[in-house]
Amino acid sequence: MRKEDCYLLGRIVRRHGLAGNVILKLDTDKPEDYKKLESVFVDVNGLLVPFFIDKRSWSRSDSMIVGFKNTTEAQIDQLLGKEVFLPLSSLPPLTGTQFYYHEVIGFSVLGTDGSNYGIIESVNDQTAQHYFILDRSGKQVIVPIVRDWINEVDRAGKTITMDLPEGLLDVYLSSSERDE
Repeated sequence: MRKEDCYLLGRIVRRHGLAGNVILKLDTDKPEDYKKLESVFVDVNGLLVPFFIDKRSWSRSDSMIVGFKNTTEAQIDQLLGKEVFLPLSSLPPLTGTQFYYHEVIGFSVLGTDGSNYGIIESVNDQTAQHYFILDRSGKQVIVPIVRDWINEVDRAGKTITMDLPEGLLDVYLSSSERDE
């Protein structure tokens, strides 16, 4: 399995107890979707290695206690701090204005008037306010992801139509661009 074909599920943060279990902290808005998790891929030195789950229970709302099949104490120690992945194919398809961040990279962000604000280069989800990082003719533009601003996600046309507040993009535009 290649990393490009997977999404980050979370990270193994520490051991739990003496039976070889670990705490898997999930990086998801819906941890309950993973209550029947059977296997995962763990990034071990740049390679995604499959591990099959023997036991699982909830530690907190966003963390699971996991026991892997056929692992030694030394292997468990090597997994601490490692990122855990699942195949993109395991994600349920989204519709309407919902989207996964990885699927909209390369989409154009359009205004309700049809103006092109730029192409999504990446998504920052490491801050309280998530945002798109757009390339607008070589300039980097940051647009907050606010669900109420998103009018349409056209997967076939690779566009997201947004109703941005007046003046939001002015900070990135020169006076000649504003007049266009």
